[in-house]
Amino acid sequence: MSAALPEKLDALRAVTTRRAYEGRVKLRQLPRLSQALANAEGDIGYRFDFGRDELGIAYLDLELAGELPLVCQRTLETFAWPLRLSQRLGLLRSEVEEAGLPAEYEPLLLIDGEIVPVDVIQDEALLALPLIPSSPGSEAHAEWIDDVPEELQTVPDSPFAALAGIKQQSTRGE
Repeated sequence: MSAALPEKLDALRAVTTRRAYEGRVKLRQLPRLSQALANAEGDIGYRFDFGRDELGIAYLDLELAGELPLVCQRTLETFAWPLRLSQRLGLLRSEVEEAGLPAEYEPLLLIDGEIVPVDVIQDEALLALPLIPSSPGSEAHAEWIDDVPEELQTVPDSPFAALAGIKQQSTRGE
């Protein structure tokens, strides 16, 4: 059964009842994520599935999908980056429990047994963003690099290379 996403959620109760939530959240409702985007137009689809695995570990299966407007760092043009995320989060009541999580789980620390679902969506989307966004096909805009004369393509010697030479001379007693 899918329900509307509440502002705060008792995660342990959701695990016990095996709750599922599905829907969409507007990018403008995610202020930290919006700062990393070209604009806050659009939304992200989400799916939350709570449960307990065969080891008794409480988890949240999270799926996110959407198109995020990023600025290509090669062309400085806005492009739609496809967000596709499927993550299993182990629900922890204390940091000590993290050592018991299987390797495929990411830890999610509960505060008073609750989570703020919008914060979870925002955090996971931020972590999924590429460090250096580049639009598909932006490599074609880098063709001008091939036209640069060879002497300008070489990296000059490091200023520290001269220091290394002085150090070698001093160790030889010259």
